[in-house]
Formats: sequence, structure tokens, C-alpha cells
Amino acid sequence: MNRSKSEALFAAAQKLIPGGVNSPVRAYRSVGGTPPFIARGDGSRIYDVDGNEYIDYVLSWGPLILGHRPPQVIEALREVLEIGTSFGAPTEREVDLAALICECVPSIEMVRLVSSGTEATMSALRVARGFTGRDLTIKFEGCYHGHVDSLLVKAGSGMATLGIADTAGVPESFAATTIALPFNSIEAVEIAFRERGDKIAAVIVEPVVGNMGCVPPRDGFLKALRDLTAKYGALLIFDEVMTGFRLALGGAQELYGIKADLTTLGKIVGGGLPLAAYGGRADIMSKVAPLGPIYQAGTLSGNPLAVSAGIAVLGYLKAHPEVYETIEKRTAQLTANIPEGITVNRVGSMFTFFFTTDPVVDWESAKRCDTARFKQFFHWMLDRGIYFAPSQFEAGFVSTSHSEQDIARTVDTAKEFFERADCQSAAGYQPAPHLPQLE
Repeated sequence: MNRSKSEALFAAAQKLIPGGVNSPVRAYRSVGGTPPFIARGDGSRIYDVDGNEYIDYVLSWGPLILGHRPPQVIEALREVLEIGTSFGAPTEREVDLAALICECVPSIEMVRLVSSGTEATMSALRVARGFTGRDLTIKFEGCYHGHVDSLLVKAGSGMATLGIADTAGVPESFAATTIALPFNSIEAVEIAFRERGDKIAAVIVEPVVGNMGCVPPRDGFLKALRDLTAKYGALLIFDEVMTGFRLALGGAQELYGIKADLTTLGKIVGGGLPLAAYGGRADIMSKVAPLGPIYQAGTLSGNPLAVSAGIAVLGYLKAHPEVYETIEKRTAQLTANIPEGITVNRVGSMFTFFFTTDPVVDWESAKRCDTARFKQFFHWMLDRGIYFAPSQFEAGFVSTSHSEQDIARTVDTAKEFFERADCQSAAGYQPAPHLPQLE
């Protein structure tokens, strides 16, 4: 597969941008090779600057549940471009989107729009500390909640991919406010609360982890978090940046029947554009400025472009509940009949192929995966037009645009990889420099 234009762009980018990318995992450091530079997307496909076509299972890291350029989003954006892109002042659309979010996620009684998932989790933690008057936060190893200083402790996503345990530049005093525990360990949470319960402001958790690969909660784990936080007067924060509106209209909270005190939502609320949100109980959110003393602000928060796209997507999901059955069916087809030596985790339309024979239930089990074997698999699929995330420790996603033919092609391509004798060890497959472009 010819990627000469991508290679030239990447060489130029590395002179101007750290690592040549504006978000670390895109640099392909864990899998090697040159990242394709994307020229456009349409439906389930993306196309790079060299004209190569890929079936996309990254989907802008999750939010494109309707695929690339869904017509309702494009039309909504056209309408906004006729009136302006940003005002730094209230608009009617902000109220409409807030109402839609609160209607779909019952635990959210009031919501504040922000511009990124990192900003949402940072703000939710500040609100939790301000509301409770406490300083400590419990998070879970391998969960990633954005690049918030106090949460970059044993984090997932790019931190896991690059093998960075704790990032430089974060004062020890910040990290000291975070208690990192094994995901799915109720006992560890119980011990932490017994020892320091009166100082813990919040527990923040990805209810289904997407940032060490897809890792579901064990039975009873989320309920235990709900019960323990209530018992000790702490707040439960669900980071639904990935799971919100993807696993169900009401997110993981609807799927598992658990109501969080605060919830963070990601780019899906902006239809894939830069937008996020945090919200929760009215008595908590009423402490946010200008109503209360907890300050948070953002010039581009609730910008008309992202808000309009979000209304288009969420409105469509609300009107078409059959979407969730469709994408779950497609993802089940994709993850069925996995060969020996692979563990697959799937919840709804989120999935990960883990290159290990053991169950993956937390960060300790995830990091035992054969990343060299994953690297082979990744390049094999990429060279044949199948685009997965360039990391063993990221979830994959399916959209409404993925057809049965897309799924069948992906399954057949993966099957061929596993059947090849020279792919049975880390010394096997290497990326092919030139393969035919897809039709």
C-alpha cells in the first residue's frame, strides 16, 4: 500500500509538532510505521492523502456513532454557517441541547457544556471537591479521564500505549490527591473508604473502560461503588465520555441501572465536533458559578457549530432507538468466532481483541497482552484496508454506517491473518510496502 504522501507529511510534521502529531497515540510509536494522513471520511470509510481506502473502526475514537458525514449533521452545520460560528454569548441551541441531554440521561438534572472530555472531568472533580469540602479522589488503574494533572496517575489510553506510568510535570502534591485502585476490585475500594472515607470527595470511573481496551465491570462492581459513595458521603462520577449515548441512549447508566451523582460526556454530544459536558444532581450543579462559588468557564463552550451537530445526532438517536440493536448486532458478528489465543471483550458496540489467552478484567491483566503480536495484526489489517486503533490498549467502535459486507470483509481479513503459518510468532508478518488499493 503506497503511503508516500503520508510519509512526506509525517516527516514535515515532526519538524513542527512534537512527535509529528497533536495527540500522542496518533504517532504509531507502539506499532511502528507511518500513520496515514486522512483526507476525508464518508460513512464507514476514511481515505488517506494517497488515495487508500479503509473501513474505519476508530470513528474519531468513538463519537461517530452514525459514521462519517451523516447527512443530518452536514445539514445542521450548513444552517449554522449561515449565521455564524461563535459568539461567546448564549444561544437558543444551547438550551435545546441541554434539555435533550437531561431528558436522555435521567441522573443529569442540570448540565454545563464545555469543549473537551478533559475539561469535563477536570470540572466535575472540582465540583465534587467544592461540594463535599474534601480533597481526595479514587480512580482506577488503566482508566483515562483526560490529561487532568491529578488524574494522570496509572492512566490508560496514550499513557498505557507509550508505557508512561506517571507523567512529568505534575507536582507530587497534585498526584497525592488521587488514590489509584485496581478496576473491578470492590475489596480495594472498601479498604480505601474504611481508611480515608471522611477525606474522599469522589470516585471517578469509566463504567465500561475504553482506555485500556474495552473492559466491562464485573457483576456488582458499579453497584458497590454506588453504595460505598453514598455511605461515606462521597460523590460517584461516571466518566461516560466514551460510553455516553453509545451503549444506550442513557449511556452505561441506563445499561447497568446505576445513577451517578455527576456524569461527564464527550464529543458525541457535539456530533463528533469539539464539545463535551458535565452534569448531575441539581443541588450539586447549582454550586457552579455564577450560581455558586465553584468557578468554571470557557469562551467556546456551547459554540453553535458543535451544539447544532450534537442536537442532530442525539435527536436522531432518540427518534431511532433501533440504532442500538443494529450496531450491537454488527459488533457481535465482528467479534464472533475468535481464534484460540485471543480474548475478546465487548459491550454493545465497543470491543477489543486482546492478544492474550487470559480474561482481561483490569490493568494488570490487560498489560500482559502480547503487544508484538498485536503489532503484526494491526499492520496486516491496515495494509488490507481495515483501520483499527494503533494500540492494544484502545477500544474499537462500530457505527450505523458499517454494513454486513464491511463486517464480513473485516472478519475474513482477520481470519486470513490467523491462518497464516508465518504469522504464528512475533518474527512473522511485516507491513507490505505496496498493496493494491481497495475498490
